[in-house]
Amino acid sequence: MTSAIILAGGFGTRLRAVVPDRPKPMALVNGKPFLVHLLDYWLEQGLDHFVLSVGYRYEMIQQFFGANYRGARLEYVVEESPLGTGGGFLLALARLKNETTCLLLNGDTFFAVQARTLLDFHENQRADWTMSLFRATEPNRYMGVQLGADGHIQNLAAGRGEVGAYANGGVYALSPAAIRGCGFPAATKLSLEDEMLPLMHEEGKPLYGLAYAGTFIDIGVPSDYQRAQEILQ
Repeated sequence: MTSAIILAGGFGTRLRAVVPDRPKPMALVNGKPFLVHLLDYWLEQGLDHFVLSVGYRYEMIQQFFGANYRGARLEYVVEESPLGTGGGFLLALARLKNETTCLLLNGDTFFAVQARTLLDFHENQRADWTMSLFRATEPNRYMGVQLGADGHIQNLAAGRGEVGAYANGGVYALSPAAIRGCGFPAATKLSLEDEMLPLMHEEGKPLYGLAYAGTFIDIGVPSDYQRAQEILQ
């Protein structure tokens, strides 16, 4: 089955008031680290190999999970200094030598996406990058995404702030060889959302989106962190 990279290196600045003593993916949700809920979901989707891009207080993550979790192999790449979502992703991508397709997950969001449908769509469209999408329910929080009839991304900033606009759900299917071919510099601080994806779009790379109606939670915001306690058991 396909491997997944998990971006788990953030500081969790907005969450610090309610989770002051641990990295954001280790924030407790019903007594278990959020990352446990995330891994459990994707294990049920058939994944068995995860590369975690870690940074702030990464020792807590490594000590808790080790190299194996419920039969899945875990690897770690450590950001010696903060590299942003794009830099952390590129650091982890170097570990996937033979993958034709992989998933990329945010370590602070949960989105109930069906892995097989996302991967099949990505491969059928011959995309370089496919993002999962949901309908925004709050104004001025998410960057909107405008799609063509075939799911091709036409605009990465359409309808910013609008309730009901398609928004990035933080679960991606991608083709590692195509991303390496874009020439992004390694070990450089980059934003995935603000730099890498817009540049790929400007250069005409095949970027696609697929909408899902599943539950979306971003625990980086205290109100959603509280909502996660009600949804993730």
